[in-house]
Amino acid sequence: MEIFGGFMVMMSIIGFFLAVVWLIMPFVVFAIKGKQDRTLEVLESIEKRLAAIENSRVTVTPVTMPDDPEDCKDVA
Repeated sequence: MEIFGGFMVMMSIIGFFLAVVWLIMPFVVFAIKGKQDRTLEVLESIEKRLAAIENSRVTVTPVTMPDDPEDCKDVA
């Protein structure tokens, strides 16, 4: 009978810990999901900003240097 009692105590302790995990786990999962959604929004905004910067850089015309080095004396 002592073995059965010890087994039941162990099972009740394990059951208690499983119940605690079962109750806490949804909050952990939803917290991680919220952070992941927020991170996705931030990454999308960063991607849009980078695309806007790239598009503005594409439209700029490059400056060409003159072929004659004598024309560049006054710059330095």
